[in-house]
Formats: sequence, structure tokens, C-alpha cells
Amino acid sequence: MPRSPRLDALSQGQPATASALIRRALRSDIVALRLKPGTPLAEKEIAEGYGVSRTPVREAVLRLADEGLVDIFPQSGTFVSRIPVHALPEAIIIRKSLEETTARMAAERASRSQVAILHAVMERLRETEAAGDRDGFHQADEAFHAGIAEAAGHPGIWTLVQQVKIQVDRYRRLTLPEEGRLARIIAEHGAILGGIEAHDPDRAAATMGTHLGALLADLGGIKDHNPDYFVDAPPPGY
Repeated sequence: MPRSPRLDALSQGQPATASALIRRALRSDIVALRLKPGTPLAEKEIAEGYGVSRTPVREAVLRLADEGLVDIFPQSGTFVSRIPVHALPEAIIIRKSLEETTARMAAERASRSQVAILHAVMERLRETEAAGDRDGFHQADEAFHAGIAEAAGHPGIWTLVQQVKIQVDRYRRLTLPEEGRLARIIAEHGAILGGIEAHDPDRAAATMGTHLGALLADLGGIKDHNPDYFVDAPPPGY
């Protein structure tokens, strides 16, 4: 595995251990599906690629296993975990509930400058959609939702959402290539922003709920088109 330039970028201005930096780089690749579900991970190759010993790589892999992103089989090896179908509905419901709340509160208290920031993010979404830049689109999408939590006065809620939705992000990446999907997301974001800008809490919350609820409705079709990326059965003791 070649040395990743993202590792150097992640470390700039942010003192961190090699283990933490490798974990963040691998985590980003797993969530973005650059490392696809079921891909084997060779700790020796990763260590050589990053120019470190195997110890920080092992620490990073163990942390990723704790997050449910990596499966470690002592007799078989280490693999990128498949997306757990059983965990997605609950995560989507939790996220939907939290973000309906932030949309409602943003509609109640968002300043003009905060609304302007959300409009700027909407423009980034349009630009990345036009360029076919799905990674950039995802980043702008994240910024939009984070900006709503900021406008609500509770940015910590977005931190909680990020912890809940990690498997949902992997699933959601599979939806982005669908024809018309990015345009639909932009339209849904526009409806949410319209409710916030109009200071209409009910409208903002309802449009956010519709936007996030669509992920549940689409799950079956996405799974059928990508059966090797998903696992149905929960782990023992779930």
C-alpha cells in the first residue's frame, strides 16, 4: 500500500499519534468506500506504506474494530466489515430525531449570517453535483447539516449524529451514483433551508424528516444492488 498523502495532511497542525492518524486515514477510506466491504487489510503492508512499525497500525485496526468498521478473524485475517443491515434502521431513526430537533431550533433562532452560510454551502452542493464530484458533494452535505446544528445553537448535537451514523454513511455512499440522486438531495436541502430562512420550525422539521426518512425507504433496493457489501445477521449478543 503506497504512502497516503492524506496522512501528512491530517497531521498538519494537529499533534497526534501515528496510530490516531492511521486510524483516521483508514476510517476515511472505509466510510468513503475507497476500501470496500470485505477488503482484506494486511497490517504489514499498511505499516510499510506509512513508514511505521506494525504497533500503531495494530492499535488503529483495533479501534476501527471497536467502531464496527473492521472484522478481525484470528485464523483468517482482518477485513473491512460489511455494512450491518440490522443496525441501519435504528441509526437512521436516531439521526432523524436529532436533526428534526436541530432544524426546528435553527428555524427559531438562525441569524442572517448563519442563513447566508447555509446558502453558500448549497452553492457548493450545486457545484460539486455539476462536476460529478461525489466526495466533494458528501463533504458539502456534511457541512450543511453541521451548519444547521450550529445555527440551532447546539453544535454538539452534530457530534452525536456523527457517532451514530457511521454505518449509515457507508450505505449512503452507495446511493449517490443513482441517476438524479444528487439533484434530489439538493432539492430536499433547499426545502429545509427554506423553512429555516422563513423561521417556520414545523416546516423545517418536517422537511428534514422527509429528507432523512428517505434513507429507510431506499435501503432494500440499495442492498439488492450491492449484496456483497451488506451482512444481514447481527453479531452474537447484539
